[in-house]
Amino acid sequence: MLIREGLLTTETLAKALQEQASNPGQRLGLTVVKMGLVPEIEVVRMLARQFRMPAVDLSRFEVDTRLLKLIPAELATKQTVLPLKRDGRQLTVAIADPTAMSVVDDLKFITRYDIVPVLAGEYSMRAAIEKHYEANEVHIQTLLQDIAAEDDDVEVLDSQEESADAGVLAAQVDEAPVVKLINAILVDAVSKGASDIHFECFEHDLRVRYRVDGALQEVMKPPMKMRAALISRFKIMASLNIAERRVPQDGRIKLKVGKKVVDFRVSTLPTLFGEKVVLRILDKGNLTLELEKFGIEPRAERELMEAISNPYGMVLVTGPTGSGKTTTLYSALSKINTGDTNIMTAEDPVEYNLHGINQVLVRTEIGMTFAAALKAFLRQDPNVIMLGEIRDLETGGIAIKAALTGHMVLSTLHTNSAPETIVRLLDMGLEPFNVASALNLILAQRLVRRICSKCKTKYTPDAAEFAGAKVKPDTTLRSLRFTDEALLNARLRASPEALPFLTNLSLDTRIEELPFFKGNGCDACGGTGLKGRQGVYEVMFMTPTLKKLIMQNADVQIIRDSAIEEGMLTLRMDGWLKVLKGVTTLEQVIRETSS
Repeated sequence: MLIREGLLTTETLAKALQEQASNPGQRLGLTVVKMGLVPEIEVVRMLARQFRMPAVDLSRFEVDTRLLKLIPAELATKQTVLPLKRDGRQLTVAIADPTAMSVVDDLKFITRYDIVPVLAGEYSMRAAIEKHYEANEVHIQTLLQDIAAEDDDVEVLDSQEESADAGVLAAQVDEAPVVKLINAILVDAVSKGASDIHFECFEHDLRVRYRVDGALQEVMKPPMKMRAALISRFKIMASLNIAERRVPQDGRIKLKVGKKVVDFRVSTLPTLFGEKVVLRILDKGNLTLELEKFGIEPRAERELMEAISNPYGMVLVTGPTGSGKTTTLYSALSKINTGDTNIMTAEDPVEYNLHGINQVLVRTEIGMTFAAALKAFLRQDPNVIMLGEIRDLETGGIAIKAALTGHMVLSTLHTNSAPETIVRLLDMGLEPFNVASALNLILAQRLVRRICSKCKTKYTPDAAEFAGAKVKPDTTLRSLRFTDEALLNARLRASPEALPFLTNLSLDTRIEELPFFKGNGCDACGGTGLKGRQGVYEVMFMTPTLKKLIMQNADVQIIRDSAIEEGMLTLRMDGWLKVLKGVTTLEQVIRETSS
């Protein structure tokens, strides 16, 4: 049926049968979905038609967690069944195997309800069962088993556990289950490439979530009775006061996993039902300092390198929290970090230790502000100065003065776009002539999620997606203000799938004729169709025309239009290039950039 519908070819079927042979007991439908050959919804639709059964898309269905107790976890896992909703004496249950109707009689006997079976995709079913049934106990046990083998390789460095005032919790905190569970969570998060761990307390349960590629995902719910001990263990590892539960606290954990040392930045916050603990994972092994790998366009990279290679001036990187500003600045510093250059940074906090760079931690509570650090830097014979952020007129004024007196200054700001940064600086009270003279370049950036390379497929967006992007299908690239140079750059770093489509691309190509890609969801990406992240950049190089507009206190729109005429790509335009190149989806670009 799949071949007849054009969803499989005889060649891809042969590959799927070969893969199935190496996994005895695995059904063909699950195999083609896991390999990314056919979208799961299509497999379900075929089976529903073949067996004349109603079908359900679990991704659009909210499971009533109160019904889970009606079917034991062991049976749900073994038979791949999931209770969905109850209506009087009828219980609707999703099943993955339409031939296993004997399980319906078993469920009727166990639940004492009339069972209404509906068909669902096996891949989605397994994920849903793991999420709702197994996430708590099974995942915890698996983590503890995994960590047991490596327990000798996990070591907390710089902990002041012995001197901490543990109080009545001391005995609980030192118990093996608590210590092992915390170690297991930390190691598991690092292995999955998470950037943050969220430990949250609610009235009746606890929740642990990881942020992977910018999206939060729930991984487990530890037993409620361990709440106080788990929070105290985090605090002891981070050298915090475990007796203080009324105010926020910040600390650090240094964990040695095997031969790798990973830093965790710890923040606690009192909430209604206990303290929330968030750990930012600073894994130097994941730090990439090559701008090309972030997805910056060749022209933008060339202009950035030219700006930071100047002996003096200012380069600003802007964007919201978590958009990769610090990583971009570290990458820029690594390019100019040579033996004949004195580089000094003031950061809050210092995220990564970089060899050859003098890094200073800003501590406002003792008067060590960005402005104070900057004043001290100017007496330390610096060539390059990096400030974590320009927050006020005093810091901005000293930074501008430093940039005008023979120093290269790099810093960040929280603005939405490169042209808006000019207005923000002027609103602080800085003089237009100083800003125009000091600025070399402004870079605004966002992060979008990449399409999974294992299950990438071509598709055609519907009218709603084009409407969300605020373009009509017959809009041309020329009317979106692209240049021939931008299209040439798109070809230079395009994905292999997109390259054939881009070969004959011109400015008169309509949006509806462009190649669009998405991920079907597979094992490699956890069924999301997205894996990894990519930068989207807006690089505004300070040309004489732009400097003149700043001196005239010109409007943001005038500055933006002038920059685009001189070759600048806006965030949305750069996002369109990433879509053209088959790197990310249109939905991601719409979500992260404004039109």
